[in-house]
Amino acid sequence: MSEVKKIATRASYGNALVELGKIHEDIVVLDADLAAATQTGIFKKAFPERHIDCGIAECNMTGIGAGLATTGKVPFVSTFAMFASGRAYEQVRNSIGYPHLNVKIGATHGGISVGEDGATHQCCEDFALMRSIPGMVVASPSDDVEARALVAAAYEYEGPVYMRFSRLATPVINDRPDYKFELGKGIVLREGKDVAIVANGLCVAEALGAAEMLAADGIQAKVINIHTIKPLDEELIVAAARETGKVVTVEEHSVIGGLGGAVCECLSEKAPVPVKRIGVQDVFGESGAAAALLHKYELDAEGIYRQVKAFV
Repeated sequence: MSEVKKIATRASYGNALVELGKIHEDIVVLDADLAAATQTGIFKKAFPERHIDCGIAECNMTGIGAGLATTGKVPFVSTFAMFASGRAYEQVRNSIGYPHLNVKIGATHGGISVGEDGATHQCCEDFALMRSIPGMVVASPSDDVEARALVAAAYEYEGPVYMRFSRLATPVINDRPDYKFELGKGIVLREGKDVAIVANGLCVAEALGAAEMLAADGIQAKVINIHTIKPLDEELIVAAARETGKVVTVEEHSVIGGLGGAVCECLSEKAPVPVKRIGVQDVFGESGAAAALLHKYELDAEGIYRQVKAFV
């Protein structure tokens, strides 16, 4: 059996920016002294005149991005998720969100899979922070294919978009002819009648692995990729809840305020069913190898399998 190709979605982000830059001259990429890590250095090499290194000054970079948007440019503001959503929250809210400017935020190194950088850099609160800003689109792609499609869709969308990309290389699962990306529309990856597993980011591939294990136990799990947390595909979520009667959310984020929160808000109003939220359980992360941390926090296929089986 051939080995599954793995690519970090932060690399997908950098490559997608270059491809878009060849077509659209209004794209400007901003970085906060992290071009190598965020992979925006790829764009800088191709289009040095359209890349601005703002230094270690994320709040200022956000304001510069907002200003560029008022001139008709399409700025992609890039840094770690912790800094993009945390350190620069006020600027994102007031300078980008409030005037609803056409700024795209490329946030890399999200979640505990940041690994050895530890709790200070493992942002597991960004979905919650960005989702609370009126008019902000929030998305977390599952692989290279989806990340590239997201960046292209973000450019076409008129308004602010927050995109979270991973440091860890993840399996490519969407490399198929019928794949179609659309902001705000989830994708059913596996059919099942016993429980619906709703996931995003790198947890999608792990959820598919868990579904295989559950099938061996006679449990048929429906797996849904919800790459866009806001706006949420409520129609698909409600249909899955009514079909299976139980829903599990899986995300590399706090169980508070992210995908799990969004799904619970939707179902409590439109289709009340039991819901289990799998994610970071209201704790900070810690330093360690990415795979070991995903295992410890039960966000790998094995951990998801155990939790879903107990729930069902």
